Amino acid sequence: MPRVMLLIPTASYRAPDFMSAADKLGLDVVVASDIDQPLADMYPGRWLTLPYHDVERGAQAVARYSDRFPLDAVVAVDDPGTILAAHATAELQLTGNSPESVIGTRDKSELRRSLDAHGVRSPWWQVYRFEDESPAKSLRYPVVVKPLGLNGSRGVMRANDPMSFERAVDRLRKLLGTRSAAQECGDLADRYLVEGYIPGTEVALEGLLRDGELHTLAVFDKPDPLDGPFFEETIYVTPSRLPDQQIEEIVETARRSAEALGLCDGPLHAELRLNDEGAWPVDVAARTIGGLCARTLRFGAGMSLEEIVLRHAISAPLETLNREATAAGVMMMPIVGRGRIKAILGLDQAAAVPLIENIEMEARVGDMLVPLPEGADYPGFIFARGTDPAEVESALREAWSKIEFVL
Repeated sequence: MPRVMLLIPTASYRAPDFMSAADKLGLDVVVASDIDQPLADMYPGRWLTLPYHDVERGAQAVARYSDRFPLDAVVAVDDPGTILAAHATAELQLTGNSPESVIGTRDKSELRRSLDAHGVRSPWWQVYRFEDESPAKSLRYPVVVKPLGLNGSRGVMRANDPMSFERAVDRLRKLLGTRSAAQECGDLADRYLVEGYIPGTEVALEGLLRDGELHTLAVFDKPDPLDGPFFEETIYVTPSRLPDQQIEEIVETARRSAEALGLCDGPLHAELRLNDEGAWPVDVAARTIGGLCARTLRFGAGMSLEEIVLRHAISAPLETLNREATAAGVMMMPIVGRGRIKAILGLDQAAAVPLIENIEMEARVGDMLVPLPEGADYPGFIFARGTDPAEVESALREAWSKIEFVL
C-alpha cells in the first residue's frame, strides 16, 4: 500500500476532499500540519506536526519520519506547504518540483522576475520596503499593490493616484503587522510589490504537469469583473465560453509560465488576464484550485481532481484526464460586510433553484466576517451543474440572490 504524506495547513478547506480521495485509492496517509489542533483529533494516528516556516528543518523531520515509515510521495494541498513539500521531496529523492522552482509561486517578485527572464508577457513591477521613501509621485497609474507572500487576493489593492496608493500601502503595512500575516510571509513581510494594473477579462487554468508537459484539465471563466480596488473572486464556470484561439493562448501562456519558473511536476493553477495584447499571467501556483472549487471538476468515471493529483503522485495509472462533458460552476459567496453573523437566511430557497447541486456553508452564526483586503475566508460555496455554462452562471446568481447574511 503506497504511503503518502499530505501537507495540510490548519487554515485549509481541502482536508476532507484529499482524505476522501486517499481512502478511495486505499492509500496509507499521514497528515502533516502546522499545529497540533484541531485536525489531529479527526485523524488519530495519522498526524505529524511540522514547522512550515522553517522548510529545511521541516524537510529533515519528514526524512526522519520516512526512515521509519517510508513515504512514496509528499503532496502539498495548499500554498503554505508547497515549498516545504518541494524540500522534503528533494530530501527523499522523490520525483517533484525543485525547491527553487516553487519559490516563484510563493514570492510574487520572483514570479515576475522569472517571467521577465523568459520573455513571458508581464507588467512593469518594482519591490519597495515599507521603510523606503514613498514612490507615490513617480508611479504610472493605475497600479496594483501586493504583499509578496500572501495568497487568495489578501492584501491586494488597486491604486489610481498617489493618495489612494499611500492609503493602500499603509493598509498593507498594518495587515502585514498582524501575527498571522507576518508568520505566513516570513522574511517577505517588510516589502511589497507594485506592478502595473492589467486591464481585461480574468480566467483560471487548472492543469497537471507530467515530465514537464502541461495537461490542461479545465479553463474557467470568471464572469464578474475584477477591476478593484479589491479583488474578491466570486464565480468560476467551466468550460470557458472564450473562442478556441484565446483558449489556446491561455494554455500556451500557462505552459510558458510554468517553464519559466522551472515547474515540471504535479498540479498547476494559473490565473491570467486577457486583453487586446494577449494573455498575461497574474499568478501561478504549484497546487490545485483553492477553497472548495475543485468540487466543480469530475473526470472520467467520476474521478475527483484530488484523486488525479494523488494518482499522479504515486505513479498510479491515469486512464483519462478528460473532464466530464457537462458545464459546472461555483460561486464563492461574497463577504457582504464586516461584522458578526446574527443569522443566515434563504439557504433552502437557494438550494431549490434549478441546476443548484449543493451549498456548502463555512461560516456559522456567531462567526466574524472580515472583507478583503484583510479577510481571507469565504462564507460558503454554491455549486451548480448543467448542460450550458450560461445557464450554470445564471443559476449561481439566482441562488445567491436568495441568501441574506444578517450581521
